[in-house]
Amino acid sequence: MSRVVVDASALLAILCREPEASASSERVFGSLISTVNLAEVYSKTREKGIEEEAIEWVVTGLQIEAVAFDDEMARITGGLRESTRSLGLSLGDRACLALGIRESLPVLTKDRKWQDADVGVEVEILKRAMDPLLN
Repeated sequence: MSRVVVDASALLAILCREPEASASSERVFGSLISTVNLAEVYSKTREKGIEEEAIEWVVTGLQIEAVAFDDEMARITGGLRESTRSLGLSLGDRACLALGIRESLPVLTKDRKWQDADVGVEVEILKRAMDPLLN
């Protein structure tokens, strides 16, 4: 299976044991995540009462590589603003897409509106393992 860039929503599905979690763990193994998206994960899980150690355990166990949000990433992310404005993508969304663009890797998210983002990177939507209508 090829490597992907993982959005915060996909990692949160695992951490929060959402229905998509069983299908996503294998796909997320060995993925990349922007430090912007990792910050989103820490923020959202704190709201849900999930301990930092659990996040670190999942990230380490799934061998997810956190990639620093540097000047190049900032320029790519900023450049995506105009083309994604109509979709309402957040800075974090665009940071994830920017990492996918830079690394020439598909991005994995739960957010279906990303499918309409024509930014030069493949978008994979996380699906429930047992939902025949989505698989």
